[in-house]
Amino acid sequence: MLTRDAILIRTQWTTEQAFRYCETVTYDHYENFPVASLFIPRDKRRYVCAIYAFARIADDFADEPGMSPAERIDSLNDWEEQLAECYQGTALHPVFLALRETIHRFEIPQGLFRNLLSAFRSDVTTHRYETFDDVLGYCANSANPVGRLMLLLMNYRGERYSEPSDALCTALQLTNFWQDVSVDLAKDRVYIPMDDIREFGYSEEALFNRSCTQEFRDIIMYQVERTERLFREGEPLLNSVGRDLSLELKLTWHGGRRILQKIGDLGYDVLHTRPKLSRLDKTGVLFSSLFH
Repeated sequence: MLTRDAILIRTQWTTEQAFRYCETVTYDHYENFPVASLFIPRDKRRYVCAIYAFARIADDFADEPGMSPAERIDSLNDWEEQLAECYQGTALHPVFLALRETIHRFEIPQGLFRNLLSAFRSDVTTHRYETFDDVLGYCANSANPVGRLMLLLMNYRGERYSEPSDALCTALQLTNFWQDVSVDLAKDRVYIPMDDIREFGYSEEALFNRSCTQEFRDIIMYQVERTERLFREGEPLLNSVGRDLSLELKLTWHGGRRILQKIGDLGYDVLHTRPKLSRLDKTGVLFSSLFH
């Protein structure tokens, strides 16, 4: 990763070099769901990579080991300053050089990127969420802007697209939360609403003791059912967009729902096993997507 000081040493980045840098950041990381996959039109992939690189580096500031919380916030604040410079046309970092062309070409508002940074700051400062609405508020910053950015890249604008996109992106984020309960516990993070934990007669202590009681299984089943409803709310988007985006969305939609099914197959015990897609699952997701 290049710091601001390192960028000052090399100021002659061409736009093409900047996009190649973003592509390297993108393809060096693994994600649950497709990023700039072969199903996205070739002429749009570089712009997806520019957006992804912006978010990936910011996420590293919030999550990677070796930094204090204050250092993480400072790094995110500096990243936001460089975002402002990007919109002013004075940024030096290759990510922001590539992002500048992306923003200009597709008329992307700065607020979507600021929302993402707000979510990354929450990752540093907030490790518990009292209500489901609080969790949805986090998703509105962490997940929904990603869907709206993709829609803008493909020139789909308006509430007809953005509302089901928000539902789908929130559903995907929630799916990741329920999939990664055990992973997040190791980071002292709990995305299960605290009022649900109390309502079902469970406790935070039992959660960190990884006590998979019937109460815990009921909590996760409840969250899965909530998330499934959001997938259904997002489903109309799959066929309202054109071929340039529909298959990518269908893969994501079916992949997320398959993770929820696997959580159920585990008896909702996500404390001891992290559900993930097997090769057979991925084949099934592809088949379902092609014939949705």
